[in-house]
Amino acid sequence: MQLWQPDKNRQQNSNLTRFCRAAPATSRFTAKFDYEALHRWSIENSEAFWSQVWDFCGVVGEKGNTILVDGDKMPGAQWFPQARINFAENLLRPRPEDEVSLIFWGEDRMRKSLRFGELIKSVAALAAFFRTCGVARGDHIGAYVHNGPEAIIGMLAAASLGAVWSSCAPEFGVESVVDRFEQIDPLLLIATDGYIYKGKEIDRSAAIREIKARLSSVKTTLVIPYLSEAPDLDGLDEALSWPDALATQAGAELTFEPLPFNHPLYVMFSSGTTGAPKCILHGAGGTLLQHLKEHQLQCDVRVGDRFFYATTTGWMMWNWLASALASKVTLLLYDGFFNAGERGAILLDYAQQERATFFGASAGYLKAIERNGLKPRESHDLGAMRVIASTGSPLPPDSFDYVYRDVKADVQLASISGGTDIISCFVGGNPWSPVYRGEIQSAGLGMAVEIWNEDGQRVIGEEGELVCTRSFPSMPLRFLNDPDGGKYLNAYFARYPNIWLHGDFATETLHGGFHIHGRSDATLNPQGVRIGTADIYNIVEALDSVQEALAVDQQWEGGTRIVLFVKTSPGRHLDSALAGQIRKALFDKASPRHVPSIIIEAPELPRTRSGKLVELAVRDLIHGRPVKNRTALSNPECLDFFIDHPELKPPRA
Repeated sequence: MQLWQPDKNRQQNSNLTRFCRAAPATSRFTAKFDYEALHRWSIENSEAFWSQVWDFCGVVGEKGNTILVDGDKMPGAQWFPQARINFAENLLRPRPEDEVSLIFWGEDRMRKSLRFGELIKSVAALAAFFRTCGVARGDHIGAYVHNGPEAIIGMLAAASLGAVWSSCAPEFGVESVVDRFEQIDPLLLIATDGYIYKGKEIDRSAAIREIKARLSSVKTTLVIPYLSEAPDLDGLDEALSWPDALATQAGAELTFEPLPFNHPLYVMFSSGTTGAPKCILHGAGGTLLQHLKEHQLQCDVRVGDRFFYATTTGWMMWNWLASALASKVTLLLYDGFFNAGERGAILLDYAQQERATFFGASAGYLKAIERNGLKPRESHDLGAMRVIASTGSPLPPDSFDYVYRDVKADVQLASISGGTDIISCFVGGNPWSPVYRGEIQSAGLGMAVEIWNEDGQRVIGEEGELVCTRSFPSMPLRFLNDPDGGKYLNAYFARYPNIWLHGDFATETLHGGFHIHGRSDATLNPQGVRIGTADIYNIVEALDSVQEALAVDQQWEGGTRIVLFVKTSPGRHLDSALAGQIRKALFDKASPRHVPSIIIEAPELPRTRSGKLVELAVRDLIHGRPVKNRTALSNPECLDFFIDHPELKPPRA
């Protein structure tokens, strides 16, 4: 069912239309705003497409004459091999010094703003301080920081020198941080003295001291005074507070190192739920070009927009958010509990007060505010908002209904999906196409996304594996600590050589959209039929009595059965009536195969620190296998519920 169609005026004035009209090869696609044809052209003419993205988005640097070498190799393709750019220089493109670049809220307790001139001075001073600490091209900086201006300033200062940035949110425990940072050998550690959550100040001074003590590579520690004007530096050798460090280099001139297109920019970490987190190294050029394309062409982000995404520095959406500076927007940063305020409305209060034009949040957030009875269409002025984006997990169909019914009728709802692996998206929105209920609008331009069945054939209208059949600029450079590249190859190319297998179970629709059914490794397989977990969650979580659900399959009496765990809504409990309601809903709205053999009420369901359900941990536990890395979870204590659960023990022979 179609829920929204951009009007002709919106299509006509979009960046995507301007992009197409900028070159003869693409101008014809604007006659009927034919996104599918444009996407096909972008795949068949990938060199011309990515070169045009460079030109249209005004990448600062030298492009060179060669766009792609060994384009048929994946991995192995070399994009823009002659190019020289600097990531920070592209994000700090000249604009009026008094223009606001960053706005920050720490829940409802703190508001700061930073003008462009102030941002430039801070980045220049910090980059100069980094140099005095011996930081040079290729060195690593580890950041244990909240989502405030200092995180953006730190990343830009590092990128200006060619240093490599890695970040963890301050709510991460010591073990989680050390598991990540000890693999990158950071020369310098930046840490916030604490963070705010649900109105409470959480001090991290002791955690900083322990982390520093366990990272032998760290020579200097820089502490951000977030909770206190004078953070506790006792027990930290070679440590300074953030203001003192910047003061030592006040008035420094900002310079940018010209670097190769594939110069390392970020180390991103996998969730680490199956072992030590993988360290995924991403390049500056691919990250920049992908994000410029996604922001300006797919999401229609424009100069002067106010850009918000609810994220922490431990999730790749922070990196995606930061890149929007390259489009000369004002970044809206937030730290704290996303559902703070009356009925959990603080992010909507923020969007209203700061006139957000782009508003991004997780699917879980949209579901939460709906359950809280919020109707922003009535309670908030969201007139400036043109795009609402959602990611982190599949957005269920009833959340599409909620947005258009109760949030805003005339808005592009861009459900997007990709991941840390590519620091960008495979599928997402576009300003030309309609939005259909429960459906991601389209594949991203330049991304050769297909859905393959078990025979390795493309299918439409059927469930299968999401693959990408051609190289793209934001593929990882490599994994750290993977000298022969074996881990990298095994992660994406083991099943189909030269084809990227992403690990999502999905369907391509007849009109070019996509449904993501869940992770392939969490796919259920009762009676030999594959079922995506999201298909179950969409139906079960639409019931008022169920807050969230988690489904796994269990080996049982020579076969496989579905086990469904539910966390009930406040004041509700699982009884025979609710269990019957769940089974009937799945039978009627999905199929008999979707109906679980057993339903169990759980007090809490395990999630990663970026909020994603962890089905694999539960599946391991109910089969008597240990969870390899509990510290990767935000709530590891909840796992004990699933160990030796009496209803899941096989009957004795």
